[in-house]
Amino acid sequence: MTQMCCDTTARQAFSRGYAVNFLSDATGTLAFTNAAGSINDADLHRAILVTQQQRFSRVLTTAEWIRQS
Repeated sequence: MTQMCCDTTARQAFSRGYAVNFLSDATGTLAFTNAAGSINDADLHRAILVTQQQRFSRVLTTAEWIRQS
């Protein structure tokens, strides 16, 4: 899911000096509810994309990535 393995892998790659491309339409997640509160899938996905773009990676769609490769 976007906020788990995808986010963690991108952060670790950044920490190891890699230039990371995070494909926004190639990841996804589910809505969550727990003791801390609730969040729907779209908002959780978007929050991770925003934090990735802020520091750790370049966020692109798959089509953008293919065009630039």
